[in-house]
Amino acid sequence: MILLPLLLAVALGCGIFLGRYITNKNLTEKEEKLRTVLSLIRSDYVDVVDMDSLIEATFPDMLSYLDPHSAYIPAEELQTVNDDLLGSFSGVGISFQIINDTVQVIEVIPGGPAEKVGILAGDRILKADTTSLIGKDITTETVFKNLRGVKGSKVELEIKRYGQKKPVVYDVVRGDIPVNSVDVAYMLNKNTGYVKVTKFSRNTYNEFFNALNNLKREGAESFVIDLRGNSGGFMDQAIYMANEFLPAGRMIVYTKGRKPENEYMALSDGTGKFQDFPIVVLTNESSASASEIFAGAIQDNDRGLIIGRRTFGKGLVQNQTQLPDSSAIRLTVARYYTPSGRSIQKEYQRGEIKKYDLDLVDRYAHGEFYNADSIKLDKSKIFETVNGRTVYGGGGIMPDYFIPEDTTGITSYYLAVANQGLIQKYASKVADKYRNAMKGSKDIDKFNKIMPDNQMLLEDFVEFAVDNGVPARWYYINQSRDLLLSQVKAVIARDVLGYSEFIEILNKDDNVVKEAILKISTGKSPVNIVK
Repeated sequence: MILLPLLLAVALGCGIFLGRYITNKNLTEKEEKLRTVLSLIRSDYVDVVDMDSLIEATFPDMLSYLDPHSAYIPAEELQTVNDDLLGSFSGVGISFQIINDTVQVIEVIPGGPAEKVGILAGDRILKADTTSLIGKDITTETVFKNLRGVKGSKVELEIKRYGQKKPVVYDVVRGDIPVNSVDVAYMLNKNTGYVKVTKFSRNTYNEFFNALNNLKREGAESFVIDLRGNSGGFMDQAIYMANEFLPAGRMIVYTKGRKPENEYMALSDGTGKFQDFPIVVLTNESSASASEIFAGAIQDNDRGLIIGRRTFGKGLVQNQTQLPDSSAIRLTVARYYTPSGRSIQKEYQRGEIKKYDLDLVDRYAHGEFYNADSIKLDKSKIFETVNGRTVYGGGGIMPDYFIPEDTTGITSYYLAVANQGLIQKYASKVADKYRNAMKGSKDIDKFNKIMPDNQMLLEDFVEFAVDNGVPARWYYINQSRDLLLSQVKAVIARDVLGYSEFIEILNKDDNVVKEAILKISTGKSPVNIVK
């Protein structure tokens, strides 16, 4: 194996890049030195080196040396990366999970290619064309590779269906599949609507606006907006969303960069349809980037409450540029700031990306997920909201109300069944029993009525766990009872009804959601969220 130090690898990458795009007369002495080193390796090194492969290997390290969010995207990965944010891709139109070494269809997208030919939730995909999709070596990437493809192309899927002895074969013509970023929107109670936004793609604002309007028609007079786990995406979508809630002339976000074209200031234009609706925004340590722009705009303008845990702390703006070989780079070109002037970007040292990547692990280790007093706020970076409240910069957005991670019910028994994936496997096993009874219905009340009572369901699950190597320890099982029942029911509902119902069941026992409902209903907060 040929081993080269990181700096030399970076140098080689720089040399090639500069060699292609900069004329010799513009090279500094150090840059010319890099070109010379590259030339020597090509001509004099003891082994013949595939220079293209060597250079390709240098780009990720070179860009990660700049900052934690500049990145290189190889040509073979670019389409998949773009699909996730651009709002659609070409495929068969299912969501799936690999359970017991088998690809199980969790949901079939309405109107999509799979639904048109008769594929159902609960079906197991055994084969795509000549490729087997069962066995221990099957990965999500393998499934994507075989199910996604050029629009109009055909894939033959061999399906095993509950209650049928022989597999069924379907010819599916791939088509455009929307990638939803607003996965869940429903009424928490008669007055409050809930919207979960999972990413900021090209279609997010339109999905979000439609969800708000639908909930308003159902009676919503206030909203809970869940950004937990949302790692961000397109900044403009967060700006459009914030604009819906702010009066005219309010700062939403601004950016600063080296070039004037990368400096930008967004102000609300007063056209928002929900300026008078009380709102609460839910965040956690995985809420990042565009999520922090939205949350920061709401908090700094004293427009609503932020409830949950401190956000990730990503305040760097990237531009994506496609290179001649169809690869791409995402290069940090600016920093963004909330209306009060806060930079949300947490600290990092150039070239020390591993330490940066371990930040969430460090937060967990020193207790930040469980105790607000453990949060390391930079008290030197003090800012004020519109109404004069103190907020801090330098590393994520601290919520107005901190809710610790809920550890109720987490016992050694729960961890044993969870780590072995037994909740998902059990749900997969029993969901087929209820699928026919719920056919064409999304009614959770009806679903709860056909389910066995809690004790029967728990005992059946425990017996299943015993059969899979986890002994019944009822002292710990009873401590985990509520958590186990909630998750088992939610996952069965996901398999039978869909993802929205899965979240709806989990939210009933979610302390963050409960606190949001309480604060909106009482209006007890440092900002007047109820007018």
